[in-house]
Amino acid sequence: MAERVYLDHAATSPLRPEAKAAMDEGFAIWANPSSPHAEGRKARAALEDARERIKAALGWEGELIFTSGASEALWIALNRAKVERRIVSAVEHDAVFRAAPDATVVPIDLGSGLVDQAQLMAALAGTRSICAIQAVNSETGTLQAREGHGKVIRDAGSLLLVDCSQSAGQLDENETDFAVFSAHKFGGPIGIGALLVRDFALLDPIGGHERGYRQGTENLPAAMGMAAALEATVVPDGWASLEVAHAFDKVIEIVIATGGTLVGPGQKWHPILAIAHPTISAQALLIRLDAMGFAVSAGSACSSGTLKKSRVLDAFGVPDDVAARTIRVSLGWNTTPEDLERFADAWTSLA
Repeated sequence: MAERVYLDHAATSPLRPEAKAAMDEGFAIWANPSSPHAEGRKARAALEDARERIKAALGWEGELIFTSGASEALWIALNRAKVERRIVSAVEHDAVFRAAPDATVVPIDLGSGLVDQAQLMAALAGTRSICAIQAVNSETGTLQAREGHGKVIRDAGSLLLVDCSQSAGQLDENETDFAVFSAHKFGGPIGIGALLVRDFALLDPIGGHERGYRQGTENLPAAMGMAAALEATVVPDGWASLEVAHAFDKVIEIVIATGGTLVGPGQKWHPILAIAHPTISAQALLIRLDAMGFAVSAGSACSSGTLKKSRVLDAFGVPDDVAARTIRVSLGWNTTPEDLERFADAWTSLA
């Protein structure tokens, strides 16, 4: 039996060998990084080294708070930023809406796929706000124009929060006030992420660890694994080789040639592809592809198990009948051209 093909990296990626080796090293440094004795100081030095390596890999000159993942990082930024109001785009991850259930929601321009700037400006009027606008949509791969949004937000005296979970190390984060990452999206360990903060003065502290901005003992092995995984990610063409990129383009050609549809408006981030089959429902596609040896999804992992239409696809203006036939294919650090060639053959057989 042929090996299975994993094409659901937008949900989580397998652990990189570099990350595993770094974590093994971290487990040997077992002391609490906040302890004052020699063992604790050694652990603290390793933690700070991981912090600086991550900042260097990202080219980030501000501060970095280790968290348990992107969801916690989003909660900290949205609930402790020194602002009067919270604004979020209509296509943010569910974690944003859980962290800020009372936020003002700004819709998407259905032609461009971008946040509607006129409505964003209206929402910003008169009140210092924090605005959550993702870098890349996890369900469709749609890119947001952060530079344009950032200028509008800064000119209004407000703060920009960018969810970079799907693009860590691949896009410039320095035009933001806050940025969020999750290590398991790029081959690091599950259970650790980071909140980048331009200046700690933008946040209310609560005491405890991480300079007083997060409670709980730091996860040193995971921090070291995250640093190693990110360093492996940010090398040129870190997410994929040129051969993989060409094979991915071939998948797109075959989807279109067989009557399929590329789903979602706007400019797309290459590793994420939302496609609709011409006749088969998403649930049936998932079952059939899984039986054929392929791991794909019908959207973000937090909602793909439901039968309801994706909130994100609805906000992007995707018709109900198309959304019902849409699956997501997402690439990662160990995707090969052969994986994509096999998927293209499988799609053709189903079409």
